[in-house]
Amino acid sequence: MVDIKNNIRKLRKIYNLTQEELADKTNVSRQTIIAIERDKYNPSLKLALKIAKLFKKPVEDIFIFNND
Repeated sequence: MVDIKNNIRKLRKIYNLTQEELADKTNVSRQTIIAIERDKYNPSLKLALKIAKLFKKPVEDIFIFNND
């Protein structure tokens, strides 16, 4: 099973973005951002790439994969 953690909350704070603003910039709902931040939902590859581009970081710096 693949376990994915993320640094979205930390990056949002650095970039001074609310969950709503991040949702608007990535064309998803605020609930989606909340679920991703809480590790309840793994984003699609397309959404992960959008988030990485927005934060100007490689996907690997935002989403940490733990293969067990």
